[in-house]
Amino acid sequence: MKQYFPFPRRPGGAPGPSKPAVAVGFLAAVLLAAAAVSLWVSGGLPRLNAPSPARYPVRGVDVSAYQGQIDWPLLAEQGISFAFIKATEGSGSADPNFQYNWTQARQTGLRIGAYHFFSFDSGADTQAENFIRTVEPFEGMLPPVVDVELYGEKKLRPPPREAVTEQLSLLLQRLEEHYGMRPVIYATGSAYERYLAGGYGEYDIWIRNVFFSPRLGDGRDWTFWQYTDRGRLAGYEGEEPFIDLNVFNGAIEEFAAYSGR
Repeated sequence: MKQYFPFPRRPGGAPGPSKPAVAVGFLAAVLLAAAAVSLWVSGGLPRLNAPSPARYPVRGVDVSAYQGQIDWPLLAEQGISFAFIKATEGSGSADPNFQYNWTQARQTGLRIGAYHFFSFDSGADTQAENFIRTVEPFEGMLPPVVDVELYGEKKLRPPPREAVTEQLSLLLQRLEEHYGMRPVIYATGSAYERYLAGGYGEYDIWIRNVFFSPRLGDGRDWTFWQYTDRGRLAGYEGEEPFIDLNVFNGAIEEFAAYSGR
């Protein structure tokens, strides 16, 4: 049993903390504990984004092999209108679940598209060939997406803008020529500011910001917004317990007509 020790008097006869001060301290400790639990559960800083459904009625997901085998009919029933599916990475890698996801997702009412993870270490031609031989186009598909973000050691030593934009521009051109649609560029905030800001004005932007409503530094607007990487929906049981959630910057009618052309 712990002994109770009353608050000591301070030098000069000043009293110890008052009861209200003790209550405030206790409340602060509770809030800190709750924040710690939130960090542990979410695997990182709390995600506070909650885009208004009235403002952004068109919602969707992006998935990869990390979500495991997806029950697409079940996933499609949960208030989403589109899905972007990882297809390829660099010049020689394809997502092992892509063909299953591509085939099954097409049988739902979702609009779907495929994305390519851009590599800083291989050329545009071979990256384009990898995507083209993997992703069979069909009428009504969403535009292809090129995912540009710093990864691994590139976060510490980012490649120069000139070298990146040369290859990225060639890749975008090859994909547009093959699919007849202008690709979308996905970017994290840091990648956007380093490689895209002030350029690529003819391409739609899919921006990632999991903490705040996105504001692009060069003042342009965005088309898709990945607002959280900590979403939870039913219909998948993979290595990753979470799923990325996104919104389209427009009305339902605008999305129905959206083609990237």
